[in-house]
Amino acid sequence: MDDCLFCRIIDRKIPAKIAYEDERAVAIEDIHPQSPTHLLVIPRQHLPSLLEAKNGDEALLGHLFLVAGQLAQKRGLDLKGYRTVINTGAGAGQTVFHLHVHLLGGRAFHWPPG
Repeated sequence: MDDCLFCRIIDRKIPAKIAYEDERAVAIEDIHPQSPTHLLVIPRQHLPSLLEAKNGDEALLGHLFLVAGQLAQKRGLDLKGYRTVINTGAGAGQTVFHLHVHLLGGRAFHWPPG
């Protein structure tokens, strides 16, 4: 999608700090980090939000979380804990309407979030 920020990053039309990529996903450094480590794990397939996920998307959704876990371990976040988040809709804080998983770590988190 030409107007989607993340699609444009995936297509290398907009620069980003890429932390990981494979045939199904790209992970980038968040430009407004909320923790010392803040990565966004983005599917290459444009999917506006979790709300639009359908039967058949299970493997892709699982892959995003596997990538997040691997990146957390690679960066040592598994030693003290980390958080994964998907915001769905503007009311939940989604600002880019291309599904993505936030991987946050490197500081203490509290519950409830927000």
